[in-house]
Amino acid sequence: MEDLIYLDNAATAWPKPENVYRFMDQFYRKTGVNPGRSGFDMAIEAGNIIEDLRVRLTKFFGGDEDSPERLCFNYNATDALNLIIFGLLTKGDHVISTNLEHNSVIRPINHLVRDYGVEATYVPFDKLGFVDPAEIEKAIKPNTKLVIVNHGSNVIGTIQPADEIGAICKKHDIPFAIDSSQTAGVVPINMREMNIDVLAFTGHKSLLGSTGIGGMCVRKHLDIRQTRAGGTGVRSAYPYHLPEYPWRMEYGTPNMVGIASLWAGQDYIDETGMDNIYSHEIKLAEKLVAGLKQIDGVNIYCADSMEKHLSTISINIDGLDAGNVGIMLDVDYNIATRTGLQCAPLVHQQMGTLDMHGTCRFGIGAFNTEVHIDAAINAVAEIVAFVKERAVKTK
Repeated sequence: MEDLIYLDNAATAWPKPENVYRFMDQFYRKTGVNPGRSGFDMAIEAGNIIEDLRVRLTKFFGGDEDSPERLCFNYNATDALNLIIFGLLTKGDHVISTNLEHNSVIRPINHLVRDYGVEATYVPFDKLGFVDPAEIEKAIKPNTKLVIVNHGSNVIGTIQPADEIGAICKKHDIPFAIDSSQTAGVVPINMREMNIDVLAFTGHKSLLGSTGIGGMCVRKHLDIRQTRAGGTGVRSAYPYHLPEYPWRMEYGTPNMVGIASLWAGQDYIDETGMDNIYSHEIKLAEKLVAGLKQIDGVNIYCADSMEKHLSTISINIDGLDAGNVGIMLDVDYNIATRTGLQCAPLVHQQMGTLDMHGTCRFGIGAFNTEVHIDAAINAVAEIVAFVKERAVKTK
């Protein structure tokens, strides 16, 4: 494991900063109790970190700083997106999304279409991997009740113009939601300036926290219908789930060690600087793309420019299944990547890679180095040479 070159950070950031590991361990040992459910000191301390983190993340996302209770913790972005989508749409409504979405958006929408009569429009992206905001506006109908967009593609890494889409939604008085799974922690987001009404986030990617924690930030003018009910530890005699935020969108005992990881992840981002993290990752992505472009037989998707781009690069090698590329990188070179459809089938359908079993994706993270990128380029070059040699021998 010590020699592993980990290039699957678009799935989960690894390793985490050392301060995240330490803080999670220390916090859980000292304060690993149910927060706010009792009046003893440990429970109060556990409750305090939750409330302080609500304030901190609300500011981080540019939410309504006078309403930090609208920063709600869920299991991950998928959990938050389900609550958002099922809580904002009902029979007869129309939703606009894009071909860049993850299944955490596609599948809830498709269930609503199939089971509840909701209409859906998926807007395609252009040859560079970007959605034209004008196409979003063209898709608006009188019954459009939600526009939801993947801020950064987990397949091709393009960052969508959320501010322009948000302005269109505001003009038409339609709630605008973004999936920030790939961008939160590496790209600045200001919900107020970008007219984002609700944002879903996950903790285990560029926010540098653990798995099993995520949530949403909801602007104070938007209310999401409750679709679950359960314990809150507050006003237990009330016969229904509490309508107030954050309990409106939170259910049961929270993931306290996950919340601790997010706190420590914020410390690392603040100390290192989000701009510095991004510039480091994008510099490595540029190096990777430049190197791969020199290898005849490598197809790189939507990475002609690193402007408005994440450090996520997808490729295919002529004559080789994407899955086999990943296996060879892993077994022969100890390089971890992600192969397949990356839970985003519409991207591959539009790019023509669906029948090719997707792509091999390189996800560069904060702790990758130029040595890692050189190794990846050399490995791909050797795999291409092997494929060509094999093709000659089989003629």
